[in-house]
Amino acid sequence: MENLETITHEIQQVINPVQIVTEQRIIKRNSFIEANTTEGNLQEIQHNHIIPVYANNEPLISHADFIDVRVSSVKDGFGSEEILAPEIRVSHPVMGRVPEAKDKRVDQLEEWEKTLYYQKMAFIIEIPSIHSDIDGNTLSLTIGGVRSFAEENLSCRSATDQHFRVFIGFKNTVCCNMCVWTDGYLNDIKVKTLGQLKGVIRSLFESYNKNYQLLHLEKLAEYSITEQQFAQVVGKCRMYQHLPTSAKREIAPILFGDQQMSTVVRDFYNDQSFCRDSDGNINLWRLYNLLTGSNKSSYIDRFLDRSVNAYNFTEQIRWALEGKNESWYLN
Repeated sequence: MENLETITHEIQQVINPVQIVTEQRIIKRNSFIEANTTEGNLQEIQHNHIIPVYANNEPLISHADFIDVRVSSVKDGFGSEEILAPEIRVSHPVMGRVPEAKDKRVDQLEEWEKTLYYQKMAFIIEIPSIHSDIDGNTLSLTIGGVRSFAEENLSCRSATDQHFRVFIGFKNTVCCNMCVWTDGYLNDIKVKTLGQLKGVIRSLFESYNKNYQLLHLEKLAEYSITEQQFAQVVGKCRMYQHLPTSAKREIAPILFGDQQMSTVVRDFYNDQSFCRDSDGNINLWRLYNLLTGSNKSSYIDRFLDRSVNAYNFTEQIRWALEGKNESWYLN
């Protein structure tokens, strides 16, 4: 019996680390934003990260407080639903040290002597019990926000308006792409207090119509473009970045650069979920997801604007196919 227990224990020691590594890789691959970010932990942010202050040493609203307000609002509005823990991504670390350690070499620093905060932070809170299906993809309601301390004027001698971005939309659970559109997005919230921030978030929840967004997303699957039209759209997207300012005023904007468009082209041929069909055509739902998938390489503070632009751009293509307007990208 002892030998059997010993063998079983040794097998578990070999298997369990493999399981842990596999789970970590899956989480990293399926994050809602990937490049230029690392995974954040709410408890670590709450207890270990310092908080930037104004010139009079008054603290800004911290990343942790922003997340807490969002979680509280979600529980108030969707308390009877299944609510997952926040998924947090951070970037642009600002490191320091306590005064007592100012003369120490880096390799001599103790953990308590190091200080850290991240300039930029994004998070989502998924509600999987509120879901729908589009073209075989399950979408779940998702709420989130973005914050960048780099946007704040820390030289002020008293508290001033602080900047936040919040949204409510859907996450495509097949690929973790975010489906955000204008009606569920506030891109420049300016508040001084947590109470004001919570009030703005509550207003967004009250005005958002999830069924209306789903209806528009479903329509994208009903329209397709050919491979030739896709090539023309991609080429025009790259041309748009170099047009004179006067010409851009007459054209629906595209916020995706060459790096993102290269990813879209690659995935048009190779993506398992959203590539072209056997005839070389691609429906607009898949095209939209190629754009939102390429958006994962964006910096945090451009992520939501590009998410909204991906929908607006694809919707413009749909209107052109319906004959409601002309699209420079298809002409």
